[in-house]
Amino acid sequence: MSNRFDNRNSVLLMKVLMVCLGNICRSPLAHGILEKKIAEKKLDWQVDSAGTSGFHNGEPPHRDSIAIAAAHDIDIKGQRSRLFVQKDFQDFDLILAMDTSNYNHILRLTRNENDADKVKMILNYSHPGQNRAVPDPYYEGGFDGVFDMLEEACEAFLSAHLE
Repeated sequence: MSNRFDNRNSVLLMKVLMVCLGNICRSPLAHGILEKKIAEKKLDWQVDSAGTSGFHNGEPPHRDSIAIAAAHDIDIKGQRSRLFVQKDFQDFDLILAMDTSNYNHILRLTRNENDADKVKMILNYSHPGQNRAVPDPYYEGGFDGVFDMLEEACEAFLSAHLE
């Protein structure tokens, strides 16, 4: 990984990519939540999001994702959907998948073991080893429930990397 550590082994710089299918619901929320948390902690980290399909390239997040984020003082209106590409393995230290389908799609694009080691299921931070999926809020789970899951996972993610 390209991140740097301080004397306590805390990560000083990390680049994190959130990935779901269309990059309009789950990954933009995770992106916004983690971005807000790292800003509050004044960390020099970067967050982005992408989708494993290109169906929504260039589109803003879903209106309900924008609304639930705004209800929590998070502005994701400026985000735009983009396709996950192989170069993302070079640009990011960690790639957090929202579900098993996204996870497997990302792994198919890996070039080596280093790439594969970067890919994690996001809910494994809040529910270690369970490989739980963040449900698609449009079809199941609802936007409130998905927001809560992602907030818990992002908090656990920070705790895991700031010890």
